[in-house]
Amino acid sequence: MSLTLILTRHAKSGWDDPLLTDHDRPLNKRGRKSAPAIANWLRAHDWLPDEVLSSSSARTRETWDRMGLQADKIGFHRSLYLADPEDMLTILSSATEPTVLMLGHNPGIAEFASRIVRTPPHYQRFHDYPTCATTVIRFRITDWAEIDWHSGEVLGFTIPRALLE
Repeated sequence: MSLTLILTRHAKSGWDDPLLTDHDRPLNKRGRKSAPAIANWLRAHDWLPDEVLSSSSARTRETWDRMGLQADKIGFHRSLYLADPEDMLTILSSATEPTVLMLGHNPGIAEFASRIVRTPPHYQRFHDYPTCATTVIRFRITDWAEIDWHSGEVLGFTIPRALLE
């Protein structure tokens, strides 16, 4: 048995309105194109979430909405907003479904991605994790509570630019 994590950074957000807090910033035009492209890549590989664990920010919510995917359980967590890797691991360990999509922010998500996989993919942008970067990771465990650092096997990694060119 194995569990699968889809780790996605939010799509590109806008800075047009200086009155908005960082938490409330929406996606920009590029971000609105990137989210569905990532979703199509996931669908093409049959990597679809059963559960979503997302930051509560406007840009992560909009990324999820624009992906147009379905999930049995969806949770938006303030604790995932700008979370560090340890907090992300703690939240993931409470997941209950076999395939989880986690939506978050840099710098935490880039560090989390680097620390959760056994061997990083041979992709130049993996370690800086640009907007809407997505890694699909398999774990040889039966319960998310068993998850540990450097235990995941990368099944796939992409960024929107690779899909939209």
